[in-house]
Amino acid sequence: MELSVEFFPSKTAEGAEKLRAVREQLATALKPTFFSVTFGAGGSTQDGTFSAVKEIHEAGQQAAPHLSCVGSSKEKVRELLAQYKNLGVSRIVALRGDLPSGMGQYGEFHHADELVQFIRAETDSHFHIEVAAYPEMHPQARSMIDDVQRFANKMKAGADSAITQYFFNSDAYFKFVDEAAKLGVDQPIVPGIMPITNCTQLLRFSDACGAEIPRWIRLRLQSFGDDTASIKAFGLDVVTDLCDQLMVAGAPGLHFYSLNQADPVIAIVKDLGLVKA
Repeated sequence: MELSVEFFPSKTAEGAEKLRAVREQLATALKPTFFSVTFGAGGSTQDGTFSAVKEIHEAGQQAAPHLSCVGSSKEKVRELLAQYKNLGVSRIVALRGDLPSGMGQYGEFHHADELVQFIRAETDSHFHIEVAAYPEMHPQARSMIDDVQRFANKMKAGADSAITQYFFNSDAYFKFVDEAAKLGVDQPIVPGIMPITNCTQLLRFSDACGAEIPRWIRLRLQSFGDDTASIKAFGLDVVTDLCDQLMVAGAPGLHFYSLNQADPVIAIVKDLGLVKA
């Protein structure tokens, strides 16, 4: 079972130090295939992404920087690809990305399949390219059928595999994989996993990205109020059970949205029996 973890780059020296400690914990416990690092549009965290990726690579681990269509020119992407290639990075996560508030339009790339095609044209097969998948439909998609077709276009443009938005309904994932297969997608689609540690935060994230929280989970979380320990214990049970369902059904791996925290991810993989206690 391949495991991977997502980080976001820190904007402060203190945050960078904390992330370094988290990464070392996760590297030791999980031995992940790679760590991915998110990418801020409009220059907000682009330098931080490169610095984090460089540090991960120099520590002897695989790093996968995110590249976004938002605010990106072909020349800028070409420059970043060259920098990552020279560094020895061999994985890229290619995303359309969402326009930040105040930004009026995308750059020279409007859709992720265009970015994937460009990366392939510039670097041939050097990079293993990951793209995003939305088992419960992208919040801006016109329909589920249209969304799966757009996903298939990204895979046919040259992507090697995909990572899904997080979800809590395994049936949504299996249905999406089946629908994509009908359109000729045979590359791995790796489930994205979000640990549950904070009710308010989870509700906010889910409303923003279109991830559905089943009613029974939402009601249980809200019933705990400010009881953080109960929220974490319940969340651990829910997410571990979800991962177990995915593994039993043959999912190709698990990709954890860590939110730069080690303990919730390690607790899940320990419960799954994937690492020693």
